[in-house]
Amino acid sequence: MSIVDNKKAFHDYFIEERFEAGIMLEGWEVKAIRAGRVQLKEAYVVVKSGAVYLIGCHISPLSTASTHIHADPTRSRKLLLHAAEISKLIGKTERAGYTLVPLDLHYVKGRIKLEFGLAKGKKQHDKRATEKDREWEREKQRMVRAAQK
Repeated sequence: MSIVDNKKAFHDYFIEERFEAGIMLEGWEVKAIRAGRVQLKEAYVVVKSGAVYLIGCHISPLSTASTHIHADPTRSRKLLLHAAEISKLIGKTERAGYTLVPLDLHYVKGRIKLEFGLAKGKKQHDKRATEKDREWEREKQRMVRAAQK
């Protein structure tokens, strides 16, 4: 079950491979995510010093959050992956033009997971071509529906 999608990632990047990871969260963050107060639009994933981090993900604290905890909505959050997966990511991100982009936050057996992808940036003409193809698919669907009536 999806919590939030990053639609901008599909517009700006070609997604070549997908990965799923757990996230190290604090209690107030889990409650805020379950309430739907999370944004992935400006977020990105980095590999540094042998660990993978989600940076720029904004989780708005609930008004009922504890008063003795200072909530930082955009703190860096560590992603939980196996060592073999991390070494694979290090090798792939060192190639030119590749980056790690968060795609989706969802539940798996009650746990919050992040799906992120190995992505290559789109050029402006690629974005236009993608939009043109999408428009043509919509137009074909309209024509088929009109012909069936």
